[in-house]
Amino acid sequence: MSVTDQAFVTLATNDIYCQGALVVGQSLRKHRATRRLVVLVTPQVSHLLRTVLSRVFDEVIDVTVIHSADYIHLAFMRRPELGVSLTKLHCWTLTQYSKCVFLDADTLVLSNIDELFDRTELSAAPDPGWPDCFNSGVFVFQPSLETHSRLLHHATNHGSFDGADQGLLNSFFSSWPTADIQKHLPFIYNLSSNTAYTYSPAFRQFGSGAKVVHFLGSAKPWSYKYNRQTGSVVDDGSGSDFPHQLAFLNLWWSIYHSHVLPLLENLQEVDRDPSPKHEVHAGGVGERSVHAALDFHEPPPLGGPPERTIVEVVDDTPSCREGRHREEVQLAFSVSEISIEEKARELSPQEERRKWEEGHIDYLGRDSFTRIQEKLDRFLQ
Repeated sequence: MSVTDQAFVTLATNDIYCQGALVVGQSLRKHRATRRLVVLVTPQVSHLLRTVLSRVFDEVIDVTVIHSADYIHLAFMRRPELGVSLTKLHCWTLTQYSKCVFLDADTLVLSNIDELFDRTELSAAPDPGWPDCFNSGVFVFQPSLETHSRLLHHATNHGSFDGADQGLLNSFFSSWPTADIQKHLPFIYNLSSNTAYTYSPAFRQFGSGAKVVHFLGSAKPWSYKYNRQTGSVVDDGSGSDFPHQLAFLNLWWSIYHSHVLPLLENLQEVDRDPSPKHEVHAGGVGERSVHAALDFHEPPPLGGPPERTIVEVVDDTPSCREGRHREEVQLAFSVSEISIEEKARELSPQEERRKWEEGHIDYLGRDSFTRIQEKLDRFLQ
């Protein structure tokens, strides 16, 4: 029986992370989740990917900061390095739900986890690097505008000890290590994908009971190539723990290949019928007119160079009609291999200046604190 006042929530900050969010959503559906599925998206996510997300999630909610309350602007001004963290905090504004479970876009659900809704805020699993801290990749929370406001004020005044949402949330929910053991989720609800490498005896004993796998680190499942003939990820030799993560990577790609790739391949049909089956909320972003151009090719004979499926998004908003901003997500595949890539055309200085003047500031990307600091350092040298 479906429960409509509770939800699983994830976040996609760009088109590449949308690939992970789609796998999260499809893995939840595969294991018959009985709660609503919600994905938060930032303005960096293209209209085309939002349409695909709407085929998997019940709600696609825009969490742009530009049109939010003044204290959010203040938090960004004083703590610009916390851009992604503050974006994640928007999940506490989902007050149409009584309780939610947050899942990072780099997680994979392996079985039904509806029982997490029996837990209270803030329930999470220990972080493998420092078990007195919880890992913020999976947690149970109760949406509340009051909590959201307190979190933002905490971020403004105290920042984050690790520069990310995990440090911020651990310092805010500081009683987690000692107050209530019931808020400590078993590690199987947020199993680090490299656990088999760091503590193999425990993994052999308990790993078969894993319910959620978390792909920590810079190398994500979509960073690899997938061999469709062998049903296995291709080892690129980039990491010593690759053999230990292989089983989980193959599971991720199996769902991507069978449940996500067909949605992307059917985008031409989506473009002809743009009305989504589910709700798409644009919280204050304004109306957008987007033309999606799709080019599909038959794969070449085995052994030939891979043809590329290019999903090209052309933003036709007034601010982009002069000097259009193009974003591409590419799926390169031959008969044997699939890979996911992202390409973005750099804006000209004139376009960047116009976007700043119009208030369209990319806090999470080219306008991040780190990028601005680098430009200032070069100017002052």
